[in-house]
Amino acid sequence: MAQLKLSKKSSAAGIVCSVATIIAIVLNAGNVRTNERGLELIGNAESCFRDPYVCPAGVLTDGMGNTHDIKLGTIKNDQQIAAEWEKNILEAESCVNHYGNGRKLSDDTFSAAVSVTFRAGCGNMRGSTMFSLFRKGDLKAACNQFPRWVYGGGRVLPGLVTRAKKEEALCLDGL
Repeated sequence: MAQLKLSKKSSAAGIVCSVATIIAIVLNAGNVRTNERGLELIGNAESCFRDPYVCPAGVLTDGMGNTHDIKLGTIKNDQQIAAEWEKNILEAESCVNHYGNGRKLSDDTFSAAVSVTFRAGCGNMRGSTMFSLFRKGDLKAACNQFPRWVYGGGRVLPGLVTRAKKEEALCLDGL
């Protein structure tokens, strides 16, 4: 993989956008099942940047955690960011429904599962112990798996530790 020409310092100086605005656009569209608490958890953890940056795990990212079709030098507007975020949320929801028994989960538990899937990817989640426990109906044990999902780029990231605690709490609130 080629080295990216963005430094962590330049990524922190990116052009910010409003997480609340993007959440409002997505909620108003009415296409996602993830509830407002879940969207706030994901959005606030990801933050919002109009231009590309390198996330703490070392991945080129833009918008609110988007890692698809990023072009250096592109600055996105709210509509573009919301559309990409909604698409990414819908992909995570599809994974939770298909592999994690999502249709049988409460909205809070489902939203927590979507959050971890959004950040870890469906490929990592579909065969996970967490999703296996969701499929078996052992929801409390599944919720207690969130603290295991704190690695980015092969190391524990403090932001993921904080996020996993919030995901676990949201998951348990749904029981």
